[in-house]
Amino acid sequence: MTKIFYDSVQQNISQIKTDGLYKIERILTSPQSAHINANGQRVMCLCANNYLGLANDKRLIDESVKTLQDGKYGMASVRFICGTSNAHTHLEKQLSTFLGFEDTILYASCFDANGGVFESLFTKDDAIVSDALNHASLIDGIRLCKAARYRYNNNDMQDLETQLKSTRDDGAKNIVIVTDGVFSMDGVIANLSAICNLADTYNALVMVDDSHAVGVIGKTGRGTHEYCNVVDRIDIITGTFGKALGGAIGGYVSAKSEVVELLRQKSRPYLFSNSLPPSIVNATKTALNIIDTSPELLENLNNNALVFRTEMEKAGFELAGADHPIIPIMVGDARIANEIAQQLMEHSIYVIGFSYPVVPMGKARIRVQMNAQMTIDEVKKCVDAFIIVGKKIGVI
Repeated sequence: MTKIFYDSVQQNISQIKTDGLYKIERILTSPQSAHINANGQRVMCLCANNYLGLANDKRLIDESVKTLQDGKYGMASVRFICGTSNAHTHLEKQLSTFLGFEDTILYASCFDANGGVFESLFTKDDAIVSDALNHASLIDGIRLCKAARYRYNNNDMQDLETQLKSTRDDGAKNIVIVTDGVFSMDGVIANLSAICNLADTYNALVMVDDSHAVGVIGKTGRGTHEYCNVVDRIDIITGTFGKALGGAIGGYVSAKSEVVELLRQKSRPYLFSNSLPPSIVNATKTALNIIDTSPELLENLNNNALVFRTEMEKAGFELAGADHPIIPIMVGDARIANEIAQQLMEHSIYVIGFSYPVVPMGKARIRVQMNAQMTIDEVKKCVDAFIIVGKKIGVI
């Protein structure tokens, strides 16, 4: 019986390789940055969530080192058992102010945050209406909840209203619309203004996972609720420290104070996971301060994204998304996407081919992510490399 199991596992792996879907992890021997050493090669990195280039920022590192030198390595338990660090409460207050919410609760990751929200707040009498392209963490979190589940087509407001009518007809007590702020595989921003209008009409709550938006979009980098001018109309925001805010670990939920209070009492990932290391907490506070005082980072990021998108479209590439530093180059075939990524490494450009099951079958792509630390000349060099490889392979 054991042999049957392991044979099945090996067959599964072999099939993934045969289908051209096998994912290879390159070894980095340098800090995460706009320029990295990957597999012994110096390359420009266009595939990290390090939008503002803070992952190796000396100010974050210095704050982490100072915290460690103060003897604060780990908390060794969860917060209600052995106490909570003042660093955690300070960051929660800072995030609440930054995002415009009453309170915030920290988690080990945004995956944990999304996994701990729904079961704690919603019951079998309630309804969850979820965008079809929501992140896996939202999908998994919703599965843990006994509320009725409804799904609407990606960013399709007509279908969303149809589903909301169904929840009302089915007698739902509470209704929550759940969406990514930015759909990370497509670089598409959720239509939060229209979503909030429908929420008002059907007396629904709105919850947004803004992991790819906070620090990245909006006039001051507050995220999609700032970008869409709905700052006071969102009920719950979840997010991560693992992207623009330094790229380490950690997540959060921001909401009204009574919602956060209930999560502290019932949310299983919060109650049964160790607290975030104080060094990361303090570094994240520094990252938020940098965003507040260094608007040029967001300006550089937007300029780099605009130049890359404009030049790639001019060259004939099919791009998805808009107004975001995630810029997918649509290819279709997984093998071709992987071949493009491999050949770009020969030009010292590090990108990744995304294919099923990360994206739908037949929708393989190269997802480029801009970095504020790159120069315009470097962005144009990346475009030139794409053009050479794209013509060689025949996608342009």
